[in-house]
Amino acid sequence: MPTDEAADLIDLVRQIVARELAPRVADAEATGAFPREVFRLLGRSGLLALPYPEAHGGGGQSHEVYLQVLEELAAGWLTVGVGTSVHVMSCYPLATYGTDEHRQELLPELLSGELLGAYCLSEPQAGSDVAAMTTRAVADGDRYLLSGSKAWITHGGEADFYTVFARTSADRNHGVSTFLVRSGSPGLSFGVPERKMGLTGSTTTSVQLDRTPARLVGAVGGGLAAALSALDSGRLGIAACATGLAQAALDVAVGYARERQQFGQPIGQFQGVGFLIADMAAAVEAARATYLDAARRRDRGLPFHRQAAVAKLLATDTAMRVTTDAVQVLGGAGYTSDFPVERMMREAKVTQIFEGTNQIQRLVISRDLLRGPVAARG
Repeated sequence: MPTDEAADLIDLVRQIVARELAPRVADAEATGAFPREVFRLLGRSGLLALPYPEAHGGGGQSHEVYLQVLEELAAGWLTVGVGTSVHVMSCYPLATYGTDEHRQELLPELLSGELLGAYCLSEPQAGSDVAAMTTRAVADGDRYLLSGSKAWITHGGEADFYTVFARTSADRNHGVSTFLVRSGSPGLSFGVPERKMGLTGSTTTSVQLDRTPARLVGAVGGGLAAALSALDSGRLGIAACATGLAQAALDVAVGYARERQQFGQPIGQFQGVGFLIADMAAAVEAARATYLDAARRRDRGLPFHRQAAVAKLLATDTAMRVTTDAVQVLGGAGYTSDFPVERMMREAKVTQIFEGTNQIQRLVISRDLLRGPVAARG
């Protein structure tokens, strides 16, 4: 259970959201402005390093607490919640698979709060099938030179460092390694930012590497295992963000249903609207319970691969449904940009796509269940 210290942390996050995020979100998303100063503020507040050890500059918090912080950030501004999750995931391969020397040398800087990370796994022809990647790494003395292209990279062109996965051999499953690339490195360039239907404050670009110098992270050939392990934790991050988005949409719908009068009474008093809101609330609470259950398993050192996929699937489908229903509660007003639910509905769609589409989550869940005996509950 969260401690008093954790409760104070979550309360602090709510204050930051109300004071620093909420006043900016509408204009920034309308203009596509990247909130770099907001990330610096979060970094100085220690919120970009929460689940990592204090010895390396992290916050030493459990995943249960970290994900609740993500939910609060995403409820205020999804771009910031997702960006925080991506940054934390970009540090994961080094923190988990790097050598002790690499962790001691590099991790404190990456967790300092001044730097922002990006996670470069997908390629134009290697999305769900990550083992099909073609980006290559060639040894060059004590470093490697990377050549290839990555696609759909959050923080592309804005990040200070890039965790990049590249081929070091032709072995499909053991020929991928992990690398750290600094911004400004020779041969590193970016495509034009993608024009998206939502999450417009979050910059998404392709990343091109042309004999770009990089530092190996962990063992040669260990990259695919690191990438897939990072995705399990990243999926929990997206589940928490999707839950926050759904909660925010629910809050707007409830407020509107209390205030909007029709036929002499608030529209929430009509059963058609009241039952819709009840279903929205039940879905949000179920999503929250599911990601917290997976987080507790992770914190206890139990397998959580399937549970992470379940949480991502349930929470993001919930976000899509709840934001759509919020638009319906608001009626014509919900379809206008005067209220945030139309933006929230557009933003919700991408949560069903990144960190593995929800079709991939169903594949993960079914394969895990059919592989052998059902794992013990707990």
